[in-house]
Amino acid sequence: MSGRPGGDLPDHRGRDGRWTTQQRETYDRGNGAAVLPYDVARGTVLLTRQFRYPAYVNGHPDGMLVEAAAGLLDADDPVTAVRREGLEELGVELGPLTHVLDAYMSPGSVTERLHCYAAPYRPADRTGRGGGPAEDGEDIEVLELPFAEALAMTRDGRIADGKTVLLLQWAALDGPFAPGAAGGR
Repeated sequence: MSGRPGGDLPDHRGRDGRWTTQQRETYDRGNGAAVLPYDVARGTVLLTRQFRYPAYVNGHPDGMLVEAAAGLLDADDPVTAVRREGLEELGVELGPLTHVLDAYMSPGSVTERLHCYAAPYRPADRTGRGGGPAEDGEDIEVLELPFAEALAMTRDGRIADGKTVLLLQWAALDGPFAPGAAGGR
């Protein structure tokens, strides 16, 4: 961040040309990846519902959020992580991946960059019930929703997760459910 040497804290040249030493509270949890599986032929998407304590303590009535499947990269690349999350959380073998975007979801305090993908799936691609690995202590419900309903849920607040809103809007505007899109595999 700095063109000027300055110890452990980053220096930043402001728009006025002055140097300042930056000190901010920052949470580094690693980078992550998310995926929106879709079935154009049936007009559906696969999402998850799970309890999110931070949302609960910040006023979400029951803490249960509807989201695109996602997880930390750990030691994996984003494509490997997305395929792993598809199997673990959703119980589905994903088709060819489309890279949608990379985004910082809370850049004021969290270093995480989220790699977002979409992929087709069919009923025959289901490998299990999903729900996440038991050893991770996750209690994930898999939801197969009509795309139109999922998109409507972003408008009325039933889907309030940033990555999921972005992926569903991409699917409607530029992705498999966009007007004139070929979609599917």
